Amino acid sequence: MHRIHFIAIGGPVLRCLAIASSKKNNITVSGSDIEIAEPVLSTLKLHGILPEKMGWFPEKINKSLTSIVIGKNVAADNPELLKAKELGLRVLSYPEYVYLQTRSKTRIVVGGSFGKATIASMIVFVLKQLKIDTDYLIEKQCLGSENTVNLTFDARIAVIEGDESFISTNNNRSKFIFYKAHIAIITGIDCSKKNASSSSEEYIELFKKFTDSMEVQGRLIYFEGDANLIDIASKLRRDIVPFSYKTPKNEVHDGITFLKSKKGKVPIKISGEFNLQNIEAARIACRQIGVTDDQFYSVIGGFAEVSN
Repeated sequence: MHRIHFIAIGGPVLRCLAIASSKKNNITVSGSDIEIAEPVLSTLKLHGILPEKMGWFPEKINKSLTSIVIGKNVAADNPELLKAKELGLRVLSYPEYVYLQTRSKTRIVVGGSFGKATIASMIVFVLKQLKIDTDYLIEKQCLGSENTVNLTFDARIAVIEGDESFISTNNNRSKFIFYKAHIAIITGIDCSKKNASSSSEEYIELFKKFTDSMEVQGRLIYFEGDANLIDIASKLRRDIVPFSYKTPKNEVHDGITFLKSKKGKVPIKISGEFNLQNIEAARIACRQIGVTDDQFYSVIGGFAEVSN
């Protein structure tokens, strides 16, 4: 039995990861935080993982714990973190933890300055509709009340919303490099999204490092209208296969957008050029894991827009 302790369990992503982990029969979850507000408090209580008291309790950190998972904003002098390091316990950022939980699976990691939550959600939606078991982490949607993390034993695929932001205030490595994608999607690079302390060149380099972190014989799916991505794709390792995408053929009738497929027109619930590009990226990613275009188009029409 693995005992995992989450420091700052009330945070959006850690809360989702803790709940998902508690559902696995080989993991016992504990956690701590200085303050947990509703509705997170009730959600953690419902799943039996709400800390008994608020605060940091280093005396509860001991060698019976398998791993410590920390949130992005956990301070370097956090008492529980210091105790864990003193005892030599394994301390993981949550991206490192997600990788360990999905390392035996084919990992689809969606990155980019925008659209990544939508594409990840599209892929998960399609696979669910086709009854294909899937692990997933849709980070942006962890901000809501719904648990958008799934961790299982049996799923052979994991869909992860990647993020170029740093794993902690003390570590300037991007979160998405820790996922070691088999299939990576990059929607685009908007340098206006960069950290105020970094340059545009440094921001672009984060995405280059993302492709460098991919597993051997990986697949990179990228938007062909982005000059920075074209440059990155031209300099990939030789074992990585690139696939570019653009806006798919479509038409609009009476306010409804139709995709043009080989089998005919497919009505969809979302509209706009950017969303159409997202669908195309999701389709190409699904093809890499054996989902045919016919299967994809048979269900994508039911997908409704999500926020990014």
